[in-house]
Amino acid sequence: MKRQLLISGGAVSLLILAACGSTVAGPVATTSPPATAASTPTATPVPTAVPAAPPPVAGTAVSLRSVGGLGQILVGANGMTVYFFLADTGMTSTCSGQCAQNWPPVTTKGAPHATGGVAQGLLGTTTRGDGTTQVTYHGHPLYYFIADTAAGMATGEGINAFGARWDVVNAAGVAVVK
Repeated sequence: MKRQLLISGGAVSLLILAACGSTVAGPVATTSPPATAASTPTATPVPTAVPAAPPPVAGTAVSLRSVGGLGQILVGANGMTVYFFLADTGMTSTCSGQCAQNWPPVTTKGAPHATGGVAQGLLGTTTRGDGTTQVTYHGHPLYYFIADTAAGMATGEGINAFGARWDVVNAAGVAVVK
C-alpha cells in the first residue's frame, strides 16, 4: 500500500506538472483587427496645469490722466481726480467731519500702487483719526471732490474751502495751479 501512495503521489505530481505545462487548444489572447484611418485610436491628452490668474493687486491704484487745461494729473479709482488740501502739512490730514464728506479721502485696504507714469516711490499712506488708511503722494494726503461725478472732471481745482485751497496734483507731486 505504501507503494501505491508513492505512485499515486507521483502520479498526482505528474498530473499537476502536466497541467501547468499544458497548452490550451485555440488562441489564448484575442488580437485586434488592423487599424484603419477611421479607427486609429487617438492619444488621450495629458492634462496640463493651467496657470493661475495673477492675484489681484491689493490697494488703491493711482495713475495719470490728461484733464483739460491742467495737463497730466493724478487720478484714483475709476479715473476720478485727486486733490491736495493745502491746509495739510506733512502726512497728517486736517480734513474730517463735514470737510471729509465734501472732500472724501482716498483710502486703501492695502499698499497703494502706481500705474501709468505715477512714481511708486512717492506713494505712501497715513492713518486717519477714524483709523482708516489714507493714500498719500509726495508726503501729502489725497482726496476726491464730491462734485466730481465722472472721470476726467476737476471741478474742485482752485476752490478755497475749509480754511485752505484745494489743487490737483501732477506726477512730480506738485499742486497744479490753474
